[in-house]
Amino acid sequence: MTERTERSEGREGMPSGHGMTEGSSTGRTVSRRGLLTGGALTVGGALAGGVTIAAARPDDPGVRPEPVPVAQVGTAVEPFHGARQSGVTTEPQAHAAFVAFTLKPDTDRAAIGRMLRLLSDDAARLTQGRPSLADTEPELGLLPARLTVTFGFGPGLYTAAGRTDRRPASVAELPAFRIDRLQPRWTGGDLLVQICADDPLTVAHAQRVLIKDSRPFATVRWVQQGFRRAAGAEPGRTQRNLFGQLDGTANPKPGTPADTAVWVTDGPAWLHDSTTLVVRRISMNLETWDLLGRTDREIAVGRRLDTGAPLTSTAEYDEPEFAALGPDGLTVIPDFSHLTRAHVTDDRLKLLRRPYNYDGVPTADGHADSGLIFAAYQADITRQFLPIQRRLAERDLLNEWTTPIGSAVFAVPPGCPDGGWIGQQVLD
Repeated sequence: MTERTERSEGREGMPSGHGMTEGSSTGRTVSRRGLLTGGALTVGGALAGGVTIAAARPDDPGVRPEPVPVAQVGTAVEPFHGARQSGVTTEPQAHAAFVAFTLKPDTDRAAIGRMLRLLSDDAARLTQGRPSLADTEPELGLLPARLTVTFGFGPGLYTAAGRTDRRPASVAELPAFRIDRLQPRWTGGDLLVQICADDPLTVAHAQRVLIKDSRPFATVRWVQQGFRRAAGAEPGRTQRNLFGQLDGTANPKPGTPADTAVWVTDGPAWLHDSTTLVVRRISMNLETWDLLGRTDREIAVGRRLDTGAPLTSTAEYDEPEFAALGPDGLTVIPDFSHLTRAHVTDDRLKLLRRPYNYDGVPTADGHADSGLIFAAYQADITRQFLPIQRRLAERDLLNEWTTPIGSAVFAVPPGCPDGGWIGQQVLD
C-alpha cells in the first residue's frame, strides 16, 4: 500500500459507493418598436426564426440600437420517429426528468399496448411543438426546446406482457455491490420515461401529460429530476458534475464507435436498433469533499480538474500513461484513481454516459442533498457496465465521497415509424 493510499483509506465514517464515470445583465432596455418591427410572431406565440430584439443604449438614446439575435432554444426540434429512439445519442439537453412506473396488477399485454400507443402519440406531438390531444394547457406544448421522450422497459414489463422471451438477457436486477446503500424509493421500475429538453417548463409539462396518460395502467414509482449547463452555455464541452469533475470524457465517439458500443446492430426486429440503460442515483458527500485540497482531489479522480486531462498529460482527450512515475517513484496516476478503475480501451466495451446533476433541499444545518443521476447506455449490460462497476466497487478512491442510493435497469426498444408506437415490435 502506498503512502497516498494509507492517507486516503485512513478516513473513517465516510459514505462509500460509486457509479460515476468519467448572459449577465447589461442594464439595457428592450425597445418595443424594435421588437415589433424586428420580425413576426407565430400564431402560437413563438418568435419566428429571423426575429431580433433591439437593445437601446441608455447612455445614448438617440443612437439607433444594434439588433441582438434572439436565441432559437425554444423552437428547436428533435425527431421522435425513426429506427432508433431519440434521447440516447442526442446531444444532451440542459434539463431531464426520469420517471419510473410500476404496472398495476391487472395491466396485461393488451393494456400495455394501449398505454404505449397513447404515450407514443402524445410524446410524438410534444416533441414537435404540438399539444397532446387532450392537453389541458396547450400553450405549454408549443415550445419543444429540443424535447426528447425515451422509453425503457424494466424486467417486470416483459413478465406482465408474457414476453419474457423477448427481454434482453442483460436486463435483469443488478448484483449487489458492497458499496451500495440502495433505497426502494429510487430503485427498480417496470417502465421508464426519460424526458429531456433545454427548457425546464417544457420538461415539467411533458412529465405531467405523460403521467396523466399512464394513470389507468400504472403508478409512479419514482421521479428523478436533473440538470446540466444551460443550453448554449458551454457548447461542445464535456459537462461537469458537482465535484467539478468533467463527466463523460471517455464516451465512445459518434459514428461507428458509438454504434458498436451503444446499439444492438443485428438480431430480430424487436432487438435490432435497441439499447440498454442503467440508471444509478449517486449521492455525493460534498461536505467531506470540500475538506480536500486540489491535489488530493485530482489524485482521487486521476485527471486535472481544470482541463480534464490525465495527470500525465495536458489535454482532456490525451491517453493516460498509467506506468508513468513521479519524482517520488510512485505512479503519477494511482491504481485506486477513478480514471484507472473506469478505463476501457476497447470501443465495443465503452459506455455512453449521459448523466445529470441533482441538487435537493439542504438540511437545516446546511448540508447538501446533491449528487448525480448516472445514466449509461450500452448494447449489453453484462459485457459493458458490470465489469467496470465491479472494478469501481473494489478499489475506486472516489467511493470515499459517493454512495449509490438508487439503481434500475431498462431495455430501450427500437424506435417507431410515423404512425407506429414504441414497443410494437416487442409486444406484437
